[in-house]
Order: sequence, then structure tokens, then C-alpha cells
Amino acid sequence: MTENLVIVGGGQAAAQAIASLRALGFPGRIVLIGEEPVPPYQRPPLSKKYLSGEWGLDRVLLKADAFYAEMKVETRLASRAEAIDRQAGRVRAGSESFPYDKLLIATGSRVRRLACPGAELPGIHHLRTLSDVDAIRPALTAGARLAVIGGGYIGLEVAAVAKGLGCAVTVIEMGERCLNRVVAPQVSAFFETVHRQAGVEIAVNARVTACEGKGRLERIVCASGRAIEADVAVVGIGILPNQEIAQQAGLAVDNGIMVDEFALTSDPAIAAAGDCANFPSALYGRRIRLESVQNAIEQGKAAAAALAGRPARYHDVPWFWSDQYDLKLQIAGLNQGYDRVVVRGDMGARKFAAFYLKAGRLIAVDAVNAPAEYMTCLKQLIPAGAEIAPERLADMSVSMKEIAASTR
Repeated sequence: MTENLVIVGGGQAAAQAIASLRALGFPGRIVLIGEEPVPPYQRPPLSKKYLSGEWGLDRVLLKADAFYAEMKVETRLASRAEAIDRQAGRVRAGSESFPYDKLLIATGSRVRRLACPGAELPGIHHLRTLSDVDAIRPALTAGARLAVIGGGYIGLEVAAVAKGLGCAVTVIEMGERCLNRVVAPQVSAFFETVHRQAGVEIAVNARVTACEGKGRLERIVCASGRAIEADVAVVGIGILPNQEIAQQAGLAVDNGIMVDEFALTSDPAIAAAGDCANFPSALYGRRIRLESVQNAIEQGKAAAAALAGRPARYHDVPWFWSDQYDLKLQIAGLNQGYDRVVVRGDMGARKFAAFYLKAGRLIAVDAVNAPAEYMTCLKQLIPAGAEIAPERLADMSVSMKEIAASTR
């Protein structure tokens, strides 16, 4: 009897799971249900090369249409999965109902929306999907006044692209510094300086209280009373996991869908992967939920292995990246709980690494145009829980290869 496997969600984790399932020899029927009208695509380029116009749709699609035909996958695009009936083993999507023996939930996440008077005015955009970017891009013309609400990675990437297109850009951050939840103060100061040198205005400690305009956006009003004139705004204030369909089905959720080290939920017939999944990290000794390409890919592989009856523990070191101007920021590990930062290299030369230590152990690194530091930490030092003298980490006369060799 043919086994039915349904995938709810059409992002990176879903695409990876399909490839992995077939590579593992899964012979059954696979149905992919995706809300967007296009097959799975890369999200990171949306705030970078797709926004700038350098890449078109063909470059952001993860797989060509032929891949899904070759993998014998039935796609239901522009279709929203509305309910999971675990007792009957079915997923309802619109007028259709799909039987499943195994199910993967890869619903990803959605943007946290701006909530203030005037937040729905034309000219105010959130950035998460291809259609979002398609709506934003025509407004980013030379001389346009852009307000970026939120000084996280997405906000700063949009600011860099818009400045390159000739816009007048103001970043509005409610915290005391940009990237304040994800990097050390030294790294925040570096990126703020880079943006200001490029002509971007950065307003910190600035909480948006209203958006105003007659018929469309004209200004952003902050709690201080300052009004920032703007023709267009892009909001980047975080994302939320799409966990509702799992919660309604009675699965355990808590800041994401709870899964084990094999990506299985509280129902062993159902896995979850990607932004929507909350999993135990052996490396960091706690449960985490990650919003990254790496997590979507590797957890998609783990979910496929578990559903194919060949479970393998997921325990990879998280990694991320951000492109801003000529800078390549590469991040390995998670820095939460760090008690010391060691900087190696020259921030003024725009080539350095910030190492995060906790009780003497290396837990994460931010590497700016410093690939050797990034790769050595990702592949060797962080997985090993290496303890390295801070002065040795900072000493540029000691190569990363030597540091890695001395910690074995």
C-alpha cells in the first residue's frame, strides 16, 4: 500500500525535505501544500539582491519546476492548509482534503506587524515574501525618502540597498543601538558607523507612535515628538512562528512547534522543521528556535530522515550571514549569555572578528570580511567548546590554524 506524506509549508525546509526523502528512498506519495503562488524560494536575497534588482525570480527559486516533477511531488500552490485531523490522518486545504501517514509541518514564520495609528497607510510595507518586495521595489527611486522601522539585520540590509539606489534613508530603532539583541555593543557601533558614513541617518531610542499622511504615508512620528518625513517605510521588527495549525491539532507548542532531537513532534507521525520548530540544542543545553537558512536545511534533512524511518539527531552549529555594502558578516553560534567579547583584527579596516566567550568557552563569533575566523569557529572551535586565552584569540600574529591546532 502506498504511503502518503504531506508537507504543509512551501519554504526552504520543505524543498530540502523533498530532496532528502527521495534520496533516502522514500517511495510514497508526496504532496506539497504552499500558501504562495510560487514554489519554494530563498528568503535571504529578498532584502539584498532581489530587492536591488540584481537578481530576478529565476535566481531566488530553490528548484526549477522540473525538480518537483522529477521527484514525483504533487504541488498545491496558492493553497492554505487550514486544519490537521490527526485522528483521521488528513490535512484540509480549501476544498481539498489530503490523507497522510506521515506529515511535515514547515510553515515558517510571519512578520511582526507595526501596531500604531496609521500603520495601514499606503506606503508602509513589511518584508517577508516575494510579493512584499515586488511592492516595495518600485518606490525605491533616487531621491525617495525611506524610513526603515527596526534596526535589525533586515532593516540594515534594506537601508544599504536603498542607499545604493539613491534614496534618503532613516533607520528608526526603538532600542539604544542597532542589532541590540544579536551582537555586542562594539559590533553595533561598527555597523552604525558604516551606515552613517554611507549617508544613512540612524535614530536610536526612537519608538514609533504614529504614521501620518493624507491618503498615504507622509511622516513617521516618534514618542519624543520628532516627525520623520517619509514617502515609503519598510518595517522590520521581528517575526513570529506559524504554529497555529499545530496548536489547533493538539500538538505541543511554545514559541514554535515543540520537536525532539530528531525533529519529531509530540505525535511521532508528524515532524516540524525550520523557523516554526522549537528544538533541544545539545550544544547550548537548552531549547531554541532558529530563523536561518542553515536551520531550515539541516532540520529539513533530519525531519525527512525521521519520517523515512532512518532517524538522525540534529545537532549542528547555527550559522547566519548578512550582506551590507561591501561587508560580509558571517555569524557562527549563538552568543546569548556571553560574559566577554574579544575583538581580533581592525574594525577601521573593515576586517575583524568578535569572539563571544562564556566562562572561558567560545560560544559564537561575528566575522566581518574574515572568513578564516568564521570557518575555524564554525567547524572546529565552537563544536569542541574550546577554551582559548583571550589574548591569544586577539593576537593576529597567531593564525587561526594554529589556534585550532592547539585546542585539539
